[in-house]
Amino acid sequence: MPDQREPELRSEAMPELVTFDCYGTLIDWRSGIADAFDEAVPGSDDLPRSKLFAAYARAEAEVESGPYQPYRHVLTQAAGRAAELLGLKVPESRRSFLAESLPSWRPFADTNPALRRIADLVPRLGILSNIDDDLLEGTLEQLAVPFDLLITAAGLRSYKPAPAHFLAAIEACDGRPGAIVHVAESFYHDVKAARPLGIRTLWVNRTAASPLEGVVPSAEFRDLAEASAWIEAL
Repeated sequence: MPDQREPELRSEAMPELVTFDCYGTLIDWRSGIADAFDEAVPGSDDLPRSKLFAAYARAEAEVESGPYQPYRHVLTQAAGRAAELLGLKVPESRRSFLAESLPSWRPFADTNPALRRIADLVPRLGILSNIDDDLLEGTLEQLAVPFDLLITAAGLRSYKPAPAHFLAAIEACDGRPGAIVHVAESFYHDVKAARPLGIRTLWVNRTAASPLEGVVPSAEFRDLAEASAWIEAL
């Protein structure tokens, strides 16, 4: 994919902090959700994957838009709502199946090589995630590098695309949004929230999705290998 950096970003210095959305960017959430539904919800394996993901994304956004609750509860409610939208039912004994499966969701093949490459380039790495701290612990065991900054929904009692995650990252850089590069797959949760705050945002568009109107990422890539090369070229 050709370089799509905005002209004013070409001369920016190497970032002090590179942050990542976790699930969807580093971790293959689609495979994790599909496998969990197929194992726990009768009939889900007969559905097109695109229909399952669309129903789950809609349900999760609805749950997260309400009062804050732990992500374990969000997963449980969103899974139930998604199943209803699809004409399915979660067995009562398996209501928490998504939260139980989440720590086993695997990184994308490009994740750990890219993380190692970026860790050699920048002083600090961070994760900004709509997750509970204890669920994230299981995921961190699958990632090849340590992270200096972990900003979670549990710590903030707020879910992206609300700006709290990004404001906390800016605060961690002494109020300098230009010191941060944020890497994310979700346009809805991340790009549209980070860009208006002045954070350089790399959109890892793994599914060839269409951007939302009114927001332009700093650059768009197909995977983390391309994103890491962009950072290296700064």
